[in-house]
Amino acid sequence: MQPILLDTCAIIFSVTQQLKTSASDILERVEQDDTGVFVSPISAWEIGLLVSRGQLIISTSPEIWFSAVLQAGAKLAPMGPDVLIASSFLPASGLRDPADRIIAATARICGYRLMTRDCPLLDYAAEGHLKAIAC
Repeated sequence: MQPILLDTCAIIFSVTQQLKTSASDILERVEQDDTGVFVSPISAWEIGLLVSRGQLIISTSPEIWFSAVLQAGAKLAPMGPDVLIASSFLPASGLRDPADRIIAATARICGYRLMTRDCPLLDYAAEGHLKAIAC
């Protein structure tokens, strides 16, 4: 089974247990197979922005909240210069959000399936540029 990269929305929904049943089943199988569930460092930035803008209410600091995601078993995906540069050269990309571009580039470079609810990312996957799972 291919490793999964959780988009920021998927991280939030997995923590709050609001994933679709099929997405939850896939995550459970990946964890059992020890294939790997990954999160991008850019998601930590997005979580911080959401909290600072009052769009996400959490009971602790964003640093502690994101650390808890990692302690629960998610692994940190790489975000080196290769990923950042690749995010600037995505094929046929209508992705305008820089974080979405970085997450898409991470999935492409590392061979991850992306779990997301984000329509632009799902559309990009439907065009054949990456593999995605709707959650």
